[in-house]
Amino acid sequence: MDLRIDMPLVLLLLLPLFLYFGWTYFHERQRLKRSHIVVLTIRIVAAGCLVFALAGPYLLLPIKEEQIVYLVDRSASMNGTEDEMVQFIQESLQSKKEPQLAGIYSFSSTLQTEAILSKTLKEVPKLTEIKATDQTNIEQSLQLASGIIDPKKATRLVLLTDGNETKGDALEFATKLKGSNISVDINPFSQPVVNDVSLKSFVSPQVAYVGEQQQLVTDIHATSAGQGELLLYENDELIHREAVELTEGTNVFTYKHAATAEGLVKYEAVVQVGQDAIFENNKLTSVTMVQSEPHLLIVNGYETASPIAAALGSQSIAYDVVAPKSLPNELSSYLQYNAIVFDNVPGHLVGEAKMSVIEQAVKNFGVGFTMVGGENSFGLGGYFKTPIETLLPVEMEIKGKEQLPSLGLVIVLDRSGSMQGSKLELAKEAAARSVEMLRDEDTLGFIAFDDRPWEIIETGPLSSKEEAVDTILSVTPGGGTEIYSSLAKAYENLADLKLQRKHIILLTDGQSQAGNYEDLIGEGKEEGITLSTVAIGQDADANLLEALSDMGSGRFYDVIDEQSIPSILSRETAMISRTYIEDNPFYPAIYNAAGWNSLFANGVPQMNAYIGTTAKQGATVVAESEKEDPVLAQWQYGLGKTFAFTSDSTGKWTGDWARWQNWGAFWQTLISQMLPSYNDVAYDVRLEADGSFMITDPTNEAAFLDIVAVNEAGEELETKLETISASQVRAVVQAEPGLIFFRIADEKQAIYQAGLSVPYSAEYELLPVNNQLIEELTQRTGGTVLKEPQDVFRDFTTKGADRQNIATWLLLASMLLFFIDITIRRLGWNFLTNAKKKEPLVEEKTIPEDTNVAQLLKGMKKRS
Repeated sequence: MDLRIDMPLVLLLLLPLFLYFGWTYFHERQRLKRSHIVVLTIRIVAAGCLVFALAGPYLLLPIKEEQIVYLVDRSASMNGTEDEMVQFIQESLQSKKEPQLAGIYSFSSTLQTEAILSKTLKEVPKLTEIKATDQTNIEQSLQLASGIIDPKKATRLVLLTDGNETKGDALEFATKLKGSNISVDINPFSQPVVNDVSLKSFVSPQVAYVGEQQQLVTDIHATSAGQGELLLYENDELIHREAVELTEGTNVFTYKHAATAEGLVKYEAVVQVGQDAIFENNKLTSVTMVQSEPHLLIVNGYETASPIAAALGSQSIAYDVVAPKSLPNELSSYLQYNAIVFDNVPGHLVGEAKMSVIEQAVKNFGVGFTMVGGENSFGLGGYFKTPIETLLPVEMEIKGKEQLPSLGLVIVLDRSGSMQGSKLELAKEAAARSVEMLRDEDTLGFIAFDDRPWEIIETGPLSSKEEAVDTILSVTPGGGTEIYSSLAKAYENLADLKLQRKHIILLTDGQSQAGNYEDLIGEGKEEGITLSTVAIGQDADANLLEALSDMGSGRFYDVIDEQSIPSILSRETAMISRTYIEDNPFYPAIYNAAGWNSLFANGVPQMNAYIGTTAKQGATVVAESEKEDPVLAQWQYGLGKTFAFTSDSTGKWTGDWARWQNWGAFWQTLISQMLPSYNDVAYDVRLEADGSFMITDPTNEAAFLDIVAVNEAGEELETKLETISASQVRAVVQAEPGLIFFRIADEKQAIYQAGLSVPYSAEYELLPVNNQLIEELTQRTGGTVLKEPQDVFRDFTTKGADRQNIATWLLLASMLLFFIDITIRRLGWNFLTNAKKKEPLVEEKTIPEDTNVAQLLKGMKKRS
């Protein structure tokens, strides 16, 4: 037991205290009696207790229990060492003493529990699977382990690692452990030396021109000599395959390539060998801005040749035509183009993931976008509340909804166990969107089924959209799958309702028992009920569902991409009302808009039909129908210019426009207005050694640049900008290995694009044990580098202790002594002894007092 003081300088207050009492004693000692000396002593002790209490005294009471925490590095760089580390822990546990607690935790980018701290741990349990192994964060593992243990007890953190941290700073955290009960021991492990071939770097020019010979340079490192194969790709297409001889160490190969692709072009290098320890380090990417003439992407929703391509002709802007299902997933594939046109494209064939990537290409990279109408476009295409609707100048909702026919919709949703996860969540989100498209007076029903129907929302007027949406989103997964009874319930609920349109949407991913579907659907058709079905995934009974939709005069959707479910339901809800299509011939009104008026100098052709939409606030309406619906609208979305042409491109709806002499010029004008304005300034973007990006502006206007970083999936990345000088900005981006695209815009919104590759994590490099970090970490924390397993449970140099504060007791003692001091001064020192002597005096005076009274009375009688 030790006595410690937090603030020893406070004890200096004892000096004036002792000087005062000493001076009092020496000057008054001749007059001081024994009682005065006692009182003075009490005061000195009381004041001393008060001063000691202010100094923060406490007792350290020893704690016998000790804690040993194993931290097992299971990152990718430790592959092949798990059995060896488990064996080390098992052998060391044989030396554990009775009062010692032990626990096992494994880590890579984060910490997970294998065995909690306990006195009973004797065997190493089977280690659980660890998913994210691409980082080693020793700092975080130490920090989390420090929060698990009891800080009062002596603790030893035992790290089993190679010391090659790729995230965090363990040495910086070690300074926080100084003076604590925690020490860090380390037993170094490293993966066995095996044959490995890795790509150290892959470089392509940052800027090139179409047809220019580029040098693609690869740097390959091999642990031993051998043969391999080098493959080079341009935008995921193989452009070069070469057998290479590899020597031990560094091998550099250069390939000259004439750029054929345009825009931001992705190049990829892959090296392959027979036996390779780590596959993750065999691939690197690089990006080159290939400057050329503008390039257009036409997404054609028709089964025939593209009408827009035919209208443009061969002498116009360069273009590619693709089907909706062929749209790529990666942002780099869209940044090859300057503008994109969706021509009668159904939303469910695109999916919301691709829509989000396109939205980023428009917003942050200035790619132009136009949606062209048709029976599968706008609201009828299922674009309600999608990223595409967000970027367009029009909303899918239409004005004059009071003119729509009365609607009744029942959604029958599979909630069986197989739907658990993203399928059910997307299906619920899709149902919620459908509710939002309905009017308040429309009829809605929602049935969720597993092995029986559950009527979540009774079929009736839609009184509260918000309440209905919340109810739908609260549905949880259940058991089996039984379709017939649920479908029968939906038909029963709609049969007797007096509505102009009655529709059922059935969504399921499973099989069902047989039922008399023909009679059920036949009776429903007599009541005006239609049925559409959605088969989700490969396990769904697609044949049955397709047959049901045919019998029910609806549509069948075979869904492989779950992201398309919301678009399907919003499309189905829109299709209930064919009034989305306005098919009365009219002459559009043309408003003053730059670049358009000259086309209509000789008049405006007649148009047959269009899809009803509503112009957004801030959009410019170029052409408008007689009902004041937009036919051609435009606006600025982020850095991109977007257009909505609500008629079609085939001539069926556009009528005389398709036979108009300026029909080709109309499309060329639209496309030219979509094209972004690019910045001629050549900004230099480089990846620094610390993982940040340095952006250099030759015009010395770096502080005014608008910089955005986006990954291949179209997700905007968190970016912190730091102005280094007038010409340089540092960008710290939270990015995973892979391609990153930078959009740099100046004050005039002129755009510069750059793409860089974040290389694979250092986890996938063959590195030796980091002895420097290991030695420094153990020294700073008072630990050691372990040699033998039994050393883990060696005696602790620092013992645990429980701190007991005694300041309160000293304050109480001081108060008690002051109270005694006050009592003595008020009643006198001899009050106790006087009290003892007064008792017999009272008894002796009793007789005299009585005698005196008698004599007094006798005298009074005589006088009377």
